[in-house]
Amino acid sequence: MDLTGDVEADIEARFGPDPERTLRDNLAAVEERIALACARAGRGRSEVRLLPVSKTVPVEVVRLAIGLGMTTLGENKVQEAKGKAEALAGLGATWSVIGHLQTNKAKAMVSFASEFQALDSLRLAALLHESLSALGRTLDVFVQINTSDEESKYGITPEEADAFVGELGRFASLKPKGLMTLAILKGGAEEVRACFRRLHAVRERLQRTQADCGITQLSMGMTGDFEIAIEEGADIVRVGQAIFGKRPTADGHFWPGLLPVA
Repeated sequence: MDLTGDVEADIEARFGPDPERTLRDNLAAVEERIALACARAGRGRSEVRLLPVSKTVPVEVVRLAIGLGMTTLGENKVQEAKGKAEALAGLGATWSVIGHLQTNKAKAMVSFASEFQALDSLRLAALLHESLSALGRTLDVFVQINTSDEESKYGITPEEADAFVGELGRFASLKPKGLMTLAILKGGAEEVRACFRRLHAVRERLQRTQADCGITQLSMGMTGDFEIAIEEGADIVRVGQAIFGKRPTADGHFWPGLLPVA
């Protein structure tokens, strides 16, 4: 990589002296974990989509990730994602916004994203539809469900899902594809599993009562719990740190304990 000294030093601190090799090795390890989880669940590897999450990852490293085949990437923050989309235009990458979206960011997001996995209000749905209609395009969306009942998490309740999804038909530019959830933050494996089972139950109910609603996929599971999610029926797992290493501290530093996983 042809980088300035400071940028190169920061990348080496986080990704090691050979960032491409680090990414390749980490991706291979994640793929192996996914394959083993699928085998345990009696599922085929092709049934689960890996969504690499490049939040806080420098553009130069994301470029390497795209070259390794990670061509659909998840991002939490619109401003960061939009900058990467613009800097890496022409490389064939597509972008999925997976974090909570403030209503004033709706217009910016629809200018580059092909997927949004955190739809949690009809007001936001209306704003997205307005911006998308002006551009003459559509957006794949996932409804975020709060399956852990934690007040710190966004998302509608499982009980609200039927009415919410029923209203999405009013917004022709939104294409519902599935449901998304975050498991309980500080819980054991069985509590995490219960969150995923709850999302699965919501999908099953929607498919019985609103067969044409478009909700077919479950996006659930991250670095710490994606294997459990696969066992409970995840169609998409959102994996960041297991591929790109732990994120920087608040002051931007990378300590030895924050180097990428091997």
